[in-house]
Amino acid sequence: MATTQTPTTSPKPRRERPKAVKLTDAAAARIRDIMADAEGRYQGVRVGVTNGGCAGMSYTMDYAEEIKPLDEVVEDKGVKIFIDPKAILFLIGTEMDFVKEKLGARFVFNNPNQTAACGCGESVSITPAKDAAH
Repeated sequence: MATTQTPTTSPKPRRERPKAVKLTDAAAARIRDIMADAEGRYQGVRVGVTNGGCAGMSYTMDYAEEIKPLDEVVEDKGVKIFIDPKAILFLIGTEMDFVKEKLGARFVFNNPNQTAACGCGESVSITPAKDAAH
C-alpha cells in the first residue's frame, strides 16, 4: 500500500509590529544611565501624555515600578518603555531623543502626530494617529 505524504508548509514568519516609540542612541544611553543609578528599583520608564498646558497636552515621563496590565511595552536599544493604552494613539511614530544644550539637557519628543506647540515647549497639540495598524 502506497503512502502519500502531505506537503508540510511552515507558517509564515510574523512581521514584527512597528514600535510605537523609538529611541535615539542618546536617549537610550541616558535612560540606561538613569536605570543603572536606580539599582533595580524600576522596570523601565513610563511615557505618556496628559491634558493641560496652553497648547492642550503635555508629555509625561516617570519611572515604571511595575508593568500595568494594559501597558504597551516597547524594548529599544536595551531600554524598556511602558506606554499607557490611553496615550498610544498620540505617540505612534514618536522618536524620543535626549539633547544637551548650553544651559541644560532634556528629553525631546519628535512626534509626527504633533500639530502645534506653545512657545515654552512644555505643551503641545497632538492628534491621534489615523491608522494604528501601520
